[in-house]
Amino acid sequence: MFPGANPRQMKQAMKRLGIKQEEIEAVEVIIRTAEHDIVIENPDVQKVNMMGQWTFQITGEEQIRRRELAPEISEDDIQTVMEQANCTEIEAKKALETAKGDIAEAIIALQD
Repeated sequence: MFPGANPRQMKQAMKRLGIKQEEIEAVEVIIRTAEHDIVIENPDVQKVNMMGQWTFQITGEEQIRRRELAPEISEDDIQTVMEQANCTEIEAKKALETAKGDIAEAIIALQD
């Protein structure tokens, strides 16, 4: 926590201040945002309770992973697939999701 500080003295000081700390043996920590995931590999995770408020302190190797966002599927696309493949709305929507919004691929998949 503080460079050069005596760990034993730090624990005693934290105890006097009512701060409780425990180590969590984690393999990986993932923080999800709207656009990507922040992945902390080989983390050192400390769970700290200070005056009834839990906080987590995480150190480790950070990686950013972009997530594939699901394509927007319009009602017109669903209607087109339903008409061309002669299928239900549920089948058309599922085929479009699997085809990542590609109408032609969805129709072909439903006709096979």
